[in-house]
Amino acid sequence: MQNQTDREQDWVHMVDSIGNFLAPSMAKDHPNLPVTKAEGCYYYGVDGREYLDFTSGIAVENVGHRHPKVVQAIKDSADHLIHGPSGVIIYESILRLAAELQKILPPKLDNFFFANSGTEAIEGALKLAKYVTKRPYVVSFTGCFHGRSIGALSVTTSKSKYRKHLQPSWLSYQLPYALPEYLPEGADPDIFFADKLERDVKELFSHQVDPEEVACMIIEPILGEGGYIIPPASWLKKIREICDRHGILLIFDEVQTGFGRTGNWFAAQTFGVTPDIMAVAKGIGAGLPLSATIASKELMDQWPLGSHGTTFGGNPIACSAALASLEIIKEEQLLNNAQEMGAYAMAKLLSMKEEFPMIRDVRGVGLMIGIELGDPITGEASGEVVMDVLDKCLADGVLFYLCGNSGEVIRMIPPLTISKEQIDIGLDVLKTAIQTASH
Repeated sequence: MQNQTDREQDWVHMVDSIGNFLAPSMAKDHPNLPVTKAEGCYYYGVDGREYLDFTSGIAVENVGHRHPKVVQAIKDSADHLIHGPSGVIIYESILRLAAELQKILPPKLDNFFFANSGTEAIEGALKLAKYVTKRPYVVSFTGCFHGRSIGALSVTTSKSKYRKHLQPSWLSYQLPYALPEYLPEGADPDIFFADKLERDVKELFSHQVDPEEVACMIIEPILGEGGYIIPPASWLKKIREICDRHGILLIFDEVQTGFGRTGNWFAAQTFGVTPDIMAVAKGIGAGLPLSATIASKELMDQWPLGSHGTTFGGNPIACSAALASLEIIKEEQLLNNAQEMGAYAMAKLLSMKEEFPMIRDVRGVGLMIGIELGDPITGEASGEVVMDVLDKCLADGVLFYLCGNSGEVIRMIPPLTISKEQIDIGLDVLKTAIQTASH
């Protein structure tokens, strides 16, 4: 039987040869941790160590890795059906999933086009908006990430490198996001950002594009890959008001915020703003590829057969996993746990911020928390410091991930099943890493 040292050496050899087989854009992300298994809130490395996962597979494993009910649902589904395609045939899991999703979504968001990824859901949302309105242009918000396919990339502005050499083909216009750095000292964010938005929109519509040619505005209700920025609810409500004023459809990209991440089913409910179209993915499928473009039946009925399609979307096994995930979130009261554990983690992190000047900011809703770090000497936001802290955390068995335009923010997105004890373990490791990096 192969011993642990031999297994590790074999993995080292395989990892070293990755460059020969996998594209660097796929295989060179941080930290490229070799694992053999995942369970609950943990990854298990080939080195025999246990790693506490504060990434949820990048906001995917909301009910934890390999939840027994999800695993069983996958096995049971595979005994009957592995592939659709939806439309050529129809099957129970996709119909049941649509029915169950209607129960947890805001009113009138009751019609679904199922696909495989967040990018596909965004593409569907943009196509639906343009088809229904017969208008050519889209307005997005600077800093948002919506995907890397050409249509989605046309509205993605979290990092310029994503668009380099690609010349996205859909013409779009950008408005500023409600970034804290814009807020004057002492100003009320609810009033300031709503007023600023009105001015920004007036300038855009006066000088760059007529509102009658704008099909939709698309936004992440919480800035995700762009830095975990939480805008005032009044700002999002003002966006809703402006869209209504000009007959513009509002799209919420809830790929990262959906399925309990904010402590509600969706950020739309957290902020009290209902979009016309919603794109969801990540947490919906408990780890299996699944996404959805969601709108009212009234809108979807204007999108005729053949105007959009999919071969693998709404896969029967993925739909079964999604149904199991929804049941788990309800049965284990994970929305409440996200609120309670999020508040607990935020309190601990804000206390750490008082202790370490290197922590520039802590912000979050539910279990979607960003920790912005700065250089201990200059105080400037620093991606290098974040990478140093991430490496130190990993060495002590805790996996975090980064976000922000220059990688200056640590994102903390553990499974919604996380316990207080596990948060204590993870944040104690983070505290030690920051303390070390501060010197």
